[in-house]
Amino acid sequence: MAAKKRSSKKAKKSTARRRAAKRPAKKRTAAKRKPNPAFMKAMKPSDQLAEVVGSSALPRTEVTKKLWAYIKRKGLQDKTNRRNIHADEALRPIFKKDVVNMFEMTKLVNKHLS
Repeated sequence: MAAKKRSSKKAKKSTARRRAAKRPAKKRTAAKRKPNPAFMKAMKPSDQLAEVVGSSALPRTEVTKKLWAYIKRKGLQDKTNRRNIHADEALRPIFKKDVVNMFEMTKLVNKHLS
């Protein structure tokens, strides 16, 4: 009789473990990201940058969008290494060199915003 009690306790423990293992983990719901207000602040472009994106005050995000639209429209992105942008006559005063990578581009453009 003692042997039956031991085996039934083991059976109860093992089924409890199985039940716990079958429960799906609770999923966390991600909190909605708030946009950084510094990116939304309208900034006036310099005269050189105004030739490309326009002279009205724009947020930095919009300046970057307009700059990319200009680069795509003119075909200034390098064909083999897509990260590089070839400067044309309008972009050369902003970049101060002939070829710039896309990460460096945003840093250089921010110097032309006030």
